[in-house]
Amino acid sequence: MPAPLTTALYTADQVRAIDRAAITGLGIPGPELMQRAATAAFALLRRRWPDARRLLLLAGNGNNGGDAFLLGVLALRQGLAVEALALSDVSSGDAAAARAAFVAAGGTIRLAERIGALPPADVAVDGLFGSGLARPLEGAAATLVQRLATTRMPTLALDLPSGLDADTGAVRGLGVHADATICFVAWKRGLFTADAADYCGARELAGLDIPDTARVGIDVDATLQDATIANRLHARHANSNKGCYGHVLVAGGDHGMGGAARLAAEAALRCGAGLVSVATRASHVAALLCGRPELMAVGVESGDNLAPQLGRASVVALGPGLGLKDWGQAVFTAALAAGRPGVLDADALNLLAASPRTLPASTVLTPHPGEAARLLGIDTATVQGDRYAAVRELARRYQAVSVLKGAGSLVADAGRVVVCPWGNPGMASGGMGDVLTGVIAALLAQGLDAWDAACLGVAWHARAGDAAAGAQPRGLIASDLFQPLRSLANPPVDGAAS
Repeated sequence: MPAPLTTALYTADQVRAIDRAAITGLGIPGPELMQRAATAAFALLRRRWPDARRLLLLAGNGNNGGDAFLLGVLALRQGLAVEALALSDVSSGDAAAARAAFVAAGGTIRLAERIGALPPADVAVDGLFGSGLARPLEGAAATLVQRLATTRMPTLALDLPSGLDADTGAVRGLGVHADATICFVAWKRGLFTADAADYCGARELAGLDIPDTARVGIDVDATLQDATIANRLHARHANSNKGCYGHVLVAGGDHGMGGAARLAAEAALRCGAGLVSVATRASHVAALLCGRPELMAVGVESGDNLAPQLGRASVVALGPGLGLKDWGQAVFTAALAAGRPGVLDADALNLLAASPRTLPASTVLTPHPGEAARLLGIDTATVQGDRYAAVRELARRYQAVSVLKGAGSLVADAGRVVVCPWGNPGMASGGMGDVLTGVIAALLAQGLDAWDAACLGVAWHARAGDAAAGAQPRGLIASDLFQPLRSLANPPVDGAAS
């Protein structure tokens, strides 16, 4: 059977293939699917804006515009005032009949290019392009979107906000800032990463009652994480000791950057590692021990000094505060030579980009877009322009599970991509990546493989950030995540998701 519809992510071409299978293979007429889409969208509109009395439809020439016109028919039948602004005086395919039905129901249509300011309305419905646009908005459509942004009118986007790339989540220039988006048939993968969080608003899926058989033979492109991921780490046995839960060595913290190593190390403790050591500059040791005596901090002044710590460690978290100078390079070389499973972050990634090499088995890379660009030899804009392609190439090139951090963090290995739906802009602050490094390292130490450790670590990190931020994301700091992380690391006794 196909993957669950709630978590399966597809490209726009794949969704079109599902749509064709429903029409040609299962005999569901295209106009019927359009009516189902309009019905689902209008129901969402009424739930979200129950007091709305005037609607403004922004209608393109294709099926997205047809969805908007049929939504308008439903609204007119319920006594709402509805006006449509269309990009042209004709609609194509099934949308032509939908347009005629709207006019017959008493709706009025004006050409967008002939209006000045947008007419007043309680809610705007974006039916300009949906997933059918693979270029920047231009002409009358661009003007409409600009005016819509100026009015700040509440907006419902049909399928996805016009201007948002359905595959990448990138907006090229202009895009509709929707308050809610209803996606039809199946989730488009671009709704969950890059610019999507700023443009989609609340997201809802309407599968249009298409049987799962329409998706047979169409492999999911990526998977959306859900709360059941917490089940990958079970409650502990009473008859256990610290030696059962691994020994994480955090290697980093050049002069002036000891805090990064401290954050990673404490995160590893909070997420259940049995033992955590820190190999750092000697000048940081006293502060680390005073601040967190549970850590075993050791001053290391050369790569050779690292050997005893590496010998005791089961997992290495390499990079927080490492720096790019001689000390950091020596620690980097010695740590990788030990062949331990581990996590590479921050300057360990920059050093890897400068000197690529074969990585130990069970290695996880955790770059932000700038670090990913250096690892791939491209620019940051290219990474952000197609985050799915970038994370897949990272996993392929370095033969390691790779996490591309950012809005809608992605985790990839040789054949899979998972998208994290949690997290918030308050997490754009120093030290958050160090905490993630420690979380993943702790999960590796407790026996999860690199894929499960990365997926669960990213989920815990993002959910802890949401719990810590609440309604006040600005001012969130990395150490605020420690208490929520501890809660996430302790699932209920029955094994249900926390």
